[in-house]
Amino acid sequence: MAKTRPGKRDADSYTIRGTNKIVKAGDCVLMRPSESNTAPYVARVEKIEGDNRNNMKVRVRWYYRPEEAVGGRRQFHGAKELFLSDHHDMQSAHTIEGKCIVHTFKNYTKLENVGPEDYYCRFEYKPSTGAFLPDRVAVYCKCEMPYNPDDLMIQCDECKDWYHPACVDLTVEEAKQLDHFICSEHGSDEDVKKPQENSLTNGKAETKRQRK
Repeated sequence: MAKTRPGKRDADSYTIRGTNKIVKAGDCVLMRPSESNTAPYVARVEKIEGDNRNNMKVRVRWYYRPEEAVGGRRQFHGAKELFLSDHHDMQSAHTIEGKCIVHTFKNYTKLENVGPEDYYCRFEYKPSTGAFLPDRVAVYCKCEMPYNPDDLMIQCDECKDWYHPACVDLTVEEAKQLDHFICSEHGSDEDVKKPQENSLTNGKAETKRQRK
């Protein structure tokens, strides 16, 4: 646990300027970037401290966006994806612009509606080495890519594998209309593309939710 510096005192919370939103240790926050035309930084507050002049500072652990990490943004990275880094800093609490929620990947995929304040994290990242943890995740489809929750996927009724519509020669709209889907390894082209009646309770081939 971080020690309080000489002349400083621990604080239980901080109220974001101009709002009634209260930040406590463990909360995730949006912080003012150094350049005005860029997205706010995202961080997790580890500690809050003040001095006798009521100058408040926060010790934060930064989240990185994919484009800020080694390798950059890739096809499977969702728009709201973040990496929890081992990069810590002391920052003025006055640079906090708002609060946000960084969900686990599993919980994020279960959200019915994704708001502006919702993000998710499935990797930890070490900026000094460019290493990710875990260094391997499950892959899907013919393209063998990790799941991007922004993209629609359809499940084969036979093998239960998931596929991107484009990888099985379907448009997103065609995929949404399918009542039944069998991949090319388990059926003919007619089986794959022809809507059929089945016993699914929702009347459609099961899909991973597409987010916008």
